[in-house]
Amino acid sequence: MDNKNVRLIKKIIDHAEKILTYCNALSKDTFLGDDKLIEACVFNIIQIGEATRQLSDDFTAKYANIHWNKIYGLRNRIVHDYDGIDFSLIWDIICNDLLDLIRQLNEILEDSKEANS
Repeated sequence: MDNKNVRLIKKIIDHAEKILTYCNALSKDTFLGDDKLIEACVFNIIQIGEATRQLSDDFTAKYANIHWNKIYGLRNRIVHDYDGIDFSLIWDIICNDLLDLIRQLNEILEDSKEANS
């Protein structure tokens, strides 16, 4: 895997981990009631989407099990229709999808290290 993709994957992991740290041990109601927290999480989701867009086509094709288009699509939806965003959906993504994404990306990084050894 080339250095650009490695850098981007690490960036995605970093942003996802920030979100999980911000929301650790919080309830949905607490999340939905905290505009600053929502904005911090949404900012990081936007950054994740931007990074996915910059990954090479070969890379995203190789790891097609990750829904790159949906990740970038969420970024677009947030950026272009922020007032229309259902923040309950954002909460669900945080609770149900981010840990798995981090796990998958860490596996890709580990596989890449082994392949380059």
